[in-house]
Order: sequence, then C-alpha cells, then structure tokens
Amino acid sequence: MPTLLVLISILTLTLSTLYIVYRPPSALISYLQRRWPDVLFHVPTHKKILALTIDDAPSPSTSEIHKILKTYGAKATFFVIGSHIAGREDTLRGLVADGHELANHAMRDEPSFRLPQDELTRQIKSVEVQINQIYGPVASPPRYFRPGSGFFSAAMRKTLASLDYRLVLGSIYPHDAQVSQWKINATHILSMARPGGIIICHDREWTTPMLRKVLPELTKRGYHIVTVTELLSETA
Repeated sequence: MPTLLVLISILTLTLSTLYIVYRPPSALISYLQRRWPDVLFHVPTHKKILALTIDDAPSPSTSEIHKILKTYGAKATFFVIGSHIAGREDTLRGLVADGHELANHAMRDEPSFRLPQDELTRQIKSVEVQINQIYGPVASPPRYFRPGSGFFSAAMRKTLASLDYRLVLGSIYPHDAQVSQWKINATHILSMARPGGIIICHDREWTTPMLRKVLPELTKRGYHIVTVTELLSETA
C-alpha cells in the first residue's frame, strides 16, 4: 500500500507539472514577468489586445499564413531562422510591406541555451544582417530575440543585453511544434486568451487552419491581434 501511495503521488505531481506547463495560470505568468523583467512574457493591461508571434519562419507555409492574416486584419511578429531565409526573401519582404515584423530566432532550429555565448552572438548577428537586408534602408526591424526551445539562462540574458536585444517569450503556447492537430491547438489558444497575452505558434502547414478558427473568434470577442511592438506601444 505505501508503494502504491508513493506511485500515485509521483503520478499526480507529474501530471500537475505538465498541466501547469501546458496551461500556465495568469498568476504564474505575472510572477515570471516580475521575476525577469527583461524577458517579455505578457503585458499587464485590461485592453483586449493580443500579440501573435510565429516561430521558425519562413517556410513553404508562410505565404498561406500571410493570406489568412490579411483576411482577418491581423498582424504578427515572425521569428526568423537564418538558415530558412535563402530563396524566400520576397516572402519576408511581403510580410514587412503589409505591416508584420521580423525578429531574430537564431540560425538553426535548436535549443539556443546550449550554445556557447560566442556562438549565440555570432548567430544573432548573422540573422540580424539578413533581416536588415529584408527591411532595406527605409525601416529598422525590432530587436527581439526568441531562443530556440524557449529556455534561457543568465548568461544568455547578459549576452542579449550587450547586443541590445529584448528576449521575448509568451503566455499562450499550444505546443504546436509537437502537436499537429490544429483543432486542439485552436481550442488551447482560445481558452487561454487574456488581454496583453502573447501567442506563440509555429510556421507549419497546420497553422493555417488553426488561424482560420482562432482569428475570427478572437475578433468576435473584441480582441485586436497585433505585433509585439504594437502590443508594447498600445499598453505603454
């Protein structure tokens, strides 16, 4: 019997932890924002405004995602992987021309926290050059960085501060990089939507049907879907 109770306790603790990771309560997000003010998780506000962020851009799905955003009048911040850019420069220019913004997601799809700081710096600077070329001389891209896998360290935060980058995470994440069922992901986002939230999703083929469900419903609820920069400026 004691062994069974221990196993039940371990299972309960594990499931509770997984649930909190998948559906972090507002109080936890607020705590994380206070604990690491240089890392952006959400913006405290009562305004019905949400930032949409899309990781791992560009991809073969980016153009279709762009069309969906245009259909519903939504804006997004695309976190760009440097190794994905070649051959898709015009796709990214089209996003910028329509009021979306590009941000830095390093050179490869890998856990950024495992990189030595000199390699992380090299990758960030390399992607920065590519993004600047997309924007051209007329405008300047925002200096946001999202680490691959979403984990960060004190050393990473120090490196980003020295490069004048803001580390951006989020508060609404359906884990769509692993979960390809768009209906599940859409339900998750809609159930977690709160004023000032930051949605994290990925540039995947199943993102398009997810956005077709999510965007009109959020609009119906009175939300404006904006870039990270717009979220920060609207709630300043």
